[in-house]
Amino acid sequence: MILRVALNTLAVASVAVAQATTYQAEAATLSGVTIGASVAGFSGTGYVEGFDTASDSITFTINSTTSQLYDLKIIYNGPYGDKYTYVVLNNAGGSQVSLPATSAWVTVPAGQVLLNTGSNTIQIQNNWGWYLIDAITLSPAAKPGPHQTTTVPVNTNANSDTRALLKFLGSIYGKKTLSGQQDQASLDWVTQNVGKTPAILGLDLMDYTESRISRGAVSTDVDKAIDFAKKGGIVTFCWHWGAPVGLYDTADHRWYSGFYTDATDFNIEAALADTTNANYTLLLKDIDTIAVQLKKLQNASVPVIWRPLHEAEGGWFWWGAKGPEPAKKLWGIMYDRLTKRHGLNNLIWEWNSIKQSWYPGSETVDIVSADTYTQGDHGPISATYNNLLALTNDTKIIGAAEIGSVMDPVQLQAYQADWVYFCVWSGDYISGGSWNSLDLLKSVYSSDYVLTLDEIQGWKNSSL
Repeated sequence: MILRVALNTLAVASVAVAQATTYQAEAATLSGVTIGASVAGFSGTGYVEGFDTASDSITFTINSTTSQLYDLKIIYNGPYGDKYTYVVLNNAGGSQVSLPATSAWVTVPAGQVLLNTGSNTIQIQNNWGWYLIDAITLSPAAKPGPHQTTTVPVNTNANSDTRALLKFLGSIYGKKTLSGQQDQASLDWVTQNVGKTPAILGLDLMDYTESRISRGAVSTDVDKAIDFAKKGGIVTFCWHWGAPVGLYDTADHRWYSGFYTDATDFNIEAALADTTNANYTLLLKDIDTIAVQLKKLQNASVPVIWRPLHEAEGGWFWWGAKGPEPAKKLWGIMYDRLTKRHGLNNLIWEWNSIKQSWYPGSETVDIVSADTYTQGDHGPISATYNNLLALTNDTKIIGAAEIGSVMDPVQLQAYQADWVYFCVWSGDYISGGSWNSLDLLKSVYSSDYVLTLDEIQGWKNSSL
């Protein structure tokens, strides 16, 4: 049995935050966690440990004489592997923050917080847990300059439709955000219940490859993409790539979950070890199969925000299970094969991981993105956005490729989190009510900052 305690030592800053200021975790209000001092190198009189259950948290109380945006950093130690924490400001809106494994006390950026005049709370919530928190620091956020992003496709043979789409994204970046919805049925739900149609339709090439077709899978997502494009919309495709061989297909891991690491014995590192083994050939076969579908889109004048190998750094998909090098190598193979062998010039190449060690290089990436799910939080996801800014030194446009809870447009602008688009995941994420209330969705979709399908008509020929 784990003994849970709640310590109520009040930590209230007695002066306004006017410069870089440190707040010790051990002096904050603690819930379900304890103060430790056995790991040397901490500041103050100790650190906070014991993040092992969902409700564990630290709450800092900060008094501010002005309303201002501040950079937040966390000083931590991560002896138990890569973790995440979650930061919530004033009980509403926050960011998931990555805490990479380390046996030293290190400082990581945790996005921004917009302090109100008067009393504010900053809460560090458990999330993945098992880390040590020493302190947080706050410093006034510098006003960002104009973005340095490029709108020239990395594929020099990109067609006019693709160039127009990337140029359009660049024209609204930092000024507006495009609304998006994964899955045709869920997009239709938004149209019927919210009264507005998203500008972007998210689809999946999952059910077009042999390992799934042979087991009865079918899909009409390519046809849906063509139909939506005819209505003036923008389409994005991910690819839940079922392993080409080695699916367990057991009661616990059915064949249709074959993109998950724990549902297959397919080893991407071994498959890429040389070009003569059978599994390497199967990878190419699947890429060639998907190329047929992408060619249909190209022939129909449909440019695609193309997001393969998504969430690689998470490791839960087989393409990321062996670390960054095989994933980056596979990305390069796919890029070369689709652009050079198959002549696919309708793709905007979107990388979908945050860590620097996973980035395949700007020469094969048009835009970068992240997927974030935190139920009930409609904050700007500023920590993730800022990490993506740093990933490419602000040279690539940034998208929120998958979200669970839609972001508040007011907070997006206040935090200068310039996501060029968001795409809410399908099913209960959009229609269930617990991730997003209907009233909130109507408010978001009526915002001048959020572009809908009717507001982007003619995007190929003009900029908003």
